[in-house]
Amino acid sequence: MLKEFKDFAVKGNVVDMAVGIIIGGAFGKIVSSFVADVIMPPIGLLMGGVNFTDLKLTLKPAQMDPVKQTMVDAVTINYGKFLQTTVDFLIVAFAIFLMVKALNSFKKKEAAAPAAPPAPSKQEVLLAEIRDLLKK
Repeated sequence: MLKEFKDFAVKGNVVDMAVGIIIGGAFGKIVSSFVADVIMPPIGLLMGGVNFTDLKLTLKPAQMDPVKQTMVDAVTINYGKFLQTTVDFLIVAFAIFLMVKALNSFKKKEAAAPAAPPAPSKQEVLLAEIRDLLKK
């Protein structure tokens, strides 16, 4: 079992997976920033100056706790953040779709190219020479 794990790790599968996860995490942060800082502000401006991160439905307003003299947070449903996260997801999903589609098209091109026939063996070459000599 240890040998199998070593073979698996040495083949590069683990390294490839780790690189993919790291790049995917960084890509997710870039997309989140792009959506939050570039896409949503103009959409909010077109909708009358709405900041999507501030959109929420208040179920229970914030209150002052009379005993502890502290503020109790409001209970809210933050649907604006949900909308923003949904746009993040759609952009990431579309980018991954395009990447997979490009990889599949490269694979199809490689598969479509016919493989060269294998070189004849020494025995076949010798038999062909004998055949040619007999024809003469």
